[in-house]
Amino acid sequence: MKMPNITEEKVIQLVSEKMADRPKIIEMFKNCYQNTLETTIHRHEEDDTVFMLTGDIPAMWLRDSVNQLRPYLMLAAQDEDLKRIIEGVLKTQYQSILRDPYANAFNEFDNHNGHQSDKTEMTGWIWERKYEIDSLCYPIQLAYLYWKNTGETVHFNAEFRQVIELILHTWRTEQYHMEKSPYSFVRENGPITDVVNHEVAYTGMTWSGFRPSDDACKYGYLVPSNMFAVVVMKYLEEINDQFFHDEDLAKEVLSLRHDIEQGIEQFAVIQDEEWGQVYAYEVDGLGNTYLMDDANVPSLLSLPYLNYCDKDDPIYLNTRNMILSPTNPYFYEGEYAKGIGSPHTPENYIWHIALSIQGMTTMDDSEKNEILDTFERTDAGTNLVHEGFNKDNPNEYTREWFSWSNAMFVEFVLSVCGLEIKKS
Repeated sequence: MKMPNITEEKVIQLVSEKMADRPKIIEMFKNCYQNTLETTIHRHEEDDTVFMLTGDIPAMWLRDSVNQLRPYLMLAAQDEDLKRIIEGVLKTQYQSILRDPYANAFNEFDNHNGHQSDKTEMTGWIWERKYEIDSLCYPIQLAYLYWKNTGETVHFNAEFRQVIELILHTWRTEQYHMEKSPYSFVRENGPITDVVNHEVAYTGMTWSGFRPSDDACKYGYLVPSNMFAVVVMKYLEEINDQFFHDEDLAKEVLSLRHDIEQGIEQFAVIQDEEWGQVYAYEVDGLGNTYLMDDANVPSLLSLPYLNYCDKDDPIYLNTRNMILSPTNPYFYEGEYAKGIGSPHTPENYIWHIALSIQGMTTMDDSEKNEILDTFERTDAGTNLVHEGFNKDNPNEYTREWFSWSNAMFVEFVLSVCGLEIKKS
């Protein structure tokens, strides 16, 4: 649905009209919609940067901060203050990556908060140094989508060029993780989900220590994150063609993208006896594969949402059917809900983020309505959404204040009402 000169008031009015038979969803939407900008933005007027809290943790995740802003992109073209916020977040993200491309979460100041006892190359700016491919994908996605939704290009500057060159270098290095990587990570006395497995063989894909859940990969090549890297490298090709005209950069982006695409095709497409051709969640190039999906994005469920494939792609549909079934060890079904959870939270806890993604990637209106029903009965009376909740008792949940989850719910409701951000 195209809405010129869209404003916050028009958005709320549209949702109120479209969801008139769901007053609970309207109330939840209003609360979640206003929550991010009211509670998570820290402006630094001296340098025009913006630090964006993830919620109940006083740190900024590269991944979360992008997803927190996505629902507001459609308003930014008509809202100068929103432009300043988004550009300020991008500036903070650029600075953060240049400080350390292997870190996933950063401090607002050089204050040594966070996991400083981890055995890795920590600094005072870093909250946590778990290397995740998607942490480098998301700022590129935000830069691209901001351009497409507002026409603004001021953020494609010299610092952005430095950032993308560092990202490409990091991904190229991690194609040869065993031979070339400088990265290591140990968290003493931590859970098994913090133990990094380094053993991989070359596939063309790029290695990731951790998933977007911040849990360690079982096998080193995280397939949905490599797919996300393919998507954002296509963005970089377009950005370079429009603004930088750098032939060497174009060749490197194309070469690396082809390597990863070939690796996905060769190692990550699995012929399953029950489901047909499906995507594995992780592989190691040594013959091991892991068929599962996690609630956090990028996920296999989210591939159309990320623009990796269409909703009706045959392999995606097979994969979707598989991961929304008991074949996926993190799919749960109970008295109040069914959906995908994560080893990051207790067993039988379903994630609201996964429900939002399921709703935005289905072609079935009845499935969307069923998911809206689920949201209505699983907010624990807070009119906000959470991380994970017990499938049999939604009053048992994790994270009272989780801004990414709130923003994802907003984006899902907007999509049901016919409002979606421009993606190309």
